Amino acid sequence: MTEAEALIRAYYAAFDTGDRATMLAMVADDVVHDVNQGARRQGKAAFIAFLAQMDAAYAERIEDLVVMVDATGQRAAAEFVVTGRYLRTDPGLPEARGQGYRLPAGAFFTIRGGLIARVATHYNLPDWIRQVSG
Repeated sequence: MTEAEALIRAYYAAFDTGDRATMLAMVADDVVHDVNQGARRQGKAAFIAFLAQMDAAYAERIEDLVVMVDATGQRAAAEFVVTGRYLRTDPGLPEARGQGYRLPAGAFFTIRGGLIARVATHYNLPDWIRQVSG
């Protein structure tokens, strides 16, 4: 396993256990976070705010994680399934009532100096809306 793959796997392991401090230790101070169908956020403070928002509204775990790394170790991608519960209504989205969901997703990473410098997460938002609305 390469260092880049180990970093991405450790990042998602920390996500699964709710260990935000460990996750934050793995991202650069100037991390760029491209949110699915949302605005680009830059910097660790914006990433911390995003995680707090997500933790308040969702309880999620990552399953079936596959990590791919380029030959340089500076770019990586991950494919996975997010299983979760929708706990608190997120503005502009359907009402939360503890609905469960299972959603295929992917993420792209840029790695710099052993840290995640960019993460871009992608999933099918209409599918998620259908799952929590049904």
